[in-house]
Amino acid sequence: MLRTRLLTAAIGLPIVLAIVLWAPPHVFTAFIAILTALALYELISMTRASGVEAALIVAIAVFWTAALLTFAYMDVGKVPTAIVFVSGVIMLAVMAQVARRGAESVPRDGWFLFAGALWVGGFFPYLAMTRNRPGGIAEIIMIFLMVVASDSGAYFAGRMLGRRKLAPRVSPNKTIEGAIGGLVACVVAALILRPWLEAGWSWLAAALIAAGVSVLAQAGDLVNSAYKRVAGVKDSGWIFPGHGGLLDRVCGLLFAVAFAYYCTS
Repeated sequence: MLRTRLLTAAIGLPIVLAIVLWAPPHVFTAFIAILTALALYELISMTRASGVEAALIVAIAVFWTAALLTFAYMDVGKVPTAIVFVSGVIMLAVMAQVARRGAESVPRDGWFLFAGALWVGGFFPYLAMTRNRPGGIAEIIMIFLMVVASDSGAYFAGRMLGRRKLAPRVSPNKTIEGAIGGLVACVVAALILRPWLEAGWSWLAAALIAAGVSVLAQAGDLVNSAYKRVAGVKDSGWIFPGHGGLLDRVCGLLFAVAFAYYCTS
């Protein structure tokens, strides 16, 4: 399993990095569109949506994605903010319900599918919107590295110090100590990386943005875990051997990128 994970990372990461660094904006947007389609496929598969339900999921997600990209390129800020806010609140509500009462308390009905469509359609566009704006390449790399630092810090702090469970009904292995460790690691990473990637940020701004990124990255990971528990699946998909599906890999990044997009606008 470890060898498969390392091989997948060794092949996939250089390809993604090359696309982030050198792809023209329209090519990168097309790349994110492909990822959005894959995420929708995973969503439909793990919820076992019927033909009509699948069509509605795709229609809602495409509408959200088109609206975000259109308003972003028109430089209209309020509508995109409302879209991502609504999408985030709904998914966090699903996660909170699972955390309080368990996955069986969330019905797998039309609203559950609607929430997933908003999740995919409302957050994936921010990867393109952030990367394609001036200074966006450095920014998206900075956010990615902060999320990696948060994940790594949470993992190691949880392994060494973890005692109190964070949300056992959502993700039994996550601890409060791990969450704090992830937050600290993310802030430290941001302060170290700031001179090379985001020198325009003040030290205070870097620390505050990193704190928000860590909290939302961990929340995004919990959202994905909660959604999978309600759907009754272990992984969102199989596209990354040894790592699970696309949503499993980017769930923490999605919330963080949307947050950073508005913090640095």
